[in-house]
Amino acid sequence: MEPTISATDFASIAAPSADDPGTRPTVTLLPAAKRRAETGHPWIYSNEVLMDEAARALPGGTLVTMCRADGAALGVAMFNPHSLVAARLLDRDPDRVIGTRFFGRRIERALRLRQQLFDEPFYRLVHAEADGLPGLVVERFDDVLVVQSNTAGMAQLEPLVLETLSAALKPRAIVLRNDSPARAQEGLLPEVRLAAGALDTRLLLLENGALFPIDPLAGQKTGWFFDQRRNRGFIAALAKGGARVLDLYCYTGGFAVQAARAGAVQTLAIDRSEKALALAEEAAVLSGVDACCVFQRGEAFAEAERLAAEGQRFDIVIADPPAFAKSRKEVPAALRGYRKLARLAAALTSRGGFMFVASCSYNIGETEFAEAVRRGLADAGRSGRIIRTAGAGPDHPVHPALPETAYLKSTTLSLD
Repeated sequence: MEPTISATDFASIAAPSADDPGTRPTVTLLPAAKRRAETGHPWIYSNEVLMDEAARALPGGTLVTMCRADGAALGVAMFNPHSLVAARLLDRDPDRVIGTRFFGRRIERALRLRQQLFDEPFYRLVHAEADGLPGLVVERFDDVLVVQSNTAGMAQLEPLVLETLSAALKPRAIVLRNDSPARAQEGLLPEVRLAAGALDTRLLLLENGALFPIDPLAGQKTGWFFDQRRNRGFIAALAKGGARVLDLYCYTGGFAVQAARAGAVQTLAIDRSEKALALAEEAAVLSGVDACCVFQRGEAFAEAERLAAEGQRFDIVIADPPAFAKSRKEVPAALRGYRKLARLAAALTSRGGFMFVASCSYNIGETEFAEAVRRGLADAGRSGRIIRTAGAGPDHPVHPALPETAYLKSTTLSLD
């Protein structure tokens, strides 16, 4: 178990801050727009703001005091007049100074939660709004941190974030993965770089007893998908006793390698990324299961159709694709894609076997996804029972006022 970092460690981080509540600009809500903000919602949309000349002139990411139309203060927020989400509340106390002490307390709170949840220091340390730091993602790979700032406000505050993380956790390296599509909506350019320290040794992750090499500078997103950790553990447990497993969109082998460690006699893992497959093969070697793992380059839909045409069947079929819908206009096509994926996965699942299908598309609702999977199952002429539905792991908490940010959806079925 990792050592606990005390509150004293964080309290000692109290460098001066440039934020002064007394001189901050003020941004005012329209008269009829106070209700959501007053009931706990951390976002204020541009059509809820009195967007006068002074507000429009503020640089993206400016710290402001948000006020109701009657002048009463709602709190301190990061403001971007050019974004649909114009303001993101940081604190309900308008006199709160946004500096290293503020970040230290928020990160301490986030860290304490993860230390209660996990025995090993591998997890998402900060999950944006849910941890009180809108737009900020921090992944922890033991003594290496990967930081992503997805809003103009957090990009402005990034030096304070890095200072706080460095002083509190003393990582050997901090990587900036500021290349998410969300940054473009905030007027931010992409950036990937080593911000501090050195990556002079191989970065390895331990999850559910398996070892995985991580490439935080060139891998997808931040190098690993912690959100599926418990889903991978659940599926692996189903593989005991010599299951044959098919892992579509295997990425770096998270599901496949863990299933093999749990007792799968054969795992066929498919992805179109050669770099991801190379890391997956290395993970299989590190975990001692390379003899029963086959990693194959290919497009998932085409390979699934080919395997079905050959009459192949598997005891467990895993379909965990990248986001099919990156905007609302892509939702209809995405739902057709999930339906087709469910049909192909069902056709490849043996009688009495298990099918796991997931969606990480923020724009796809839980009900819509479930219906797409149901239709795909019917298209394949299969019946079954849902034995588990699940979202992201507990290191990806959901803000109570932002249930729509529960982006990950998955369903596991036992097929007849």
